[in-house]
Amino acid sequence: MTPILEMRGVRKSFGGVVANRDVTLSVPEGKTCGLIGPNGSGKTTLFSCIAGSHPIDKGSIRFQGREISALRVPKIARLGLLRTFQQTRIYVKMTCMQNMLISAPDAAPGWNSFFRKSSPAEERNADELLEFVGLFPKRHLRAGDISFGQQKLLELAMALMSEPRMLLLDEPTAGINPKLIDDLLDRLRRVNRERGITLFVIEHNMRVIMGLADYIYCLAHGELLAQGKPEEIQTDQRVIDAYLGAQ
Repeated sequence: MTPILEMRGVRKSFGGVVANRDVTLSVPEGKTCGLIGPNGSGKTTLFSCIAGSHPIDKGSIRFQGREISALRVPKIARLGLLRTFQQTRIYVKMTCMQNMLISAPDAAPGWNSFFRKSSPAEERNADELLEFVGLFPKRHLRAGDISFGQQKLLELAMALMSEPRMLLLDEPTAGINPKLIDDLLDRLRRVNRERGITLFVIEHNMRVIMGLADYIYCLAHGELLAQGKPEEIQTDQRVIDAYLGAQ
């Protein structure tokens, strides 16, 4: 299938520490791929390189056929590639609805957009997306007053407000209770299936990623260790050894 994201020989170092070493992978358009690996394996750094937070030292990153490795976060986001974080990045003193409206594609970045008048179409879209993630009844509550799991759902809705083609999700289920994990996974499957948005997911919860991803990449010590379908990764001895700390 046609890849929406391609990385070739990507290398990123911090001083003398190599975080990513010659990583090559691709994510097919319309699919859900996982990125796993032990702590310190370079997963978050790789996402930061894709999203434009860290310039790479070597290699190529292409999104929809376009080289993006020299672009920074705002430009990459405008191309339709967005990232969410393990710790949510929402405006806790604003209502859920206000968080949604400042995430609209035409909104000015950050606080400046709070003073802008939203269009009726943006307000309808915000209502629909809050309904989609189950937060419509809480739309007028401050974002800081809802649970952490609900804040994760709000961050997902905010990302969808920007009409992305692809989402990078950094540990979307971290820190939320099992009931909300199931709700979030249901929403992510629907985002992929109904909206056609490609997902690339970092996840430590093996049950979650094995049930969500079509294909999985495993990093260890900054290098691509293994790749394959979930059932192949589960039985790959190299992956098992990496998680158990075997040499």
